[in-house]
Amino acid sequence: MGLEKQKVCRRCKRIVIEEKCPVCGVAEFSRTWKGVVLINDPKGSEIAELLDIKVPGKYALWVK
Repeated sequence: MGLEKQKVCRRCKRIVIEEKCPVCGVAEFSRTWKGVVLINDPKGSEIAELLDIKVPGKYALWVK
């Protein structure tokens, strides 16, 4: 996935290249973000719980 095509969903912070977020279905994105967290097993992850992440994937920590 090329960095130039990546954007972040403003609602759930999922890093995507699609035109619509596959997690929450929103089409509101930002290209200004910092930090990355990869969640493989949201049910067994304290980080996923803190960030309220329910679906495995690549997420930004901060989104403008």
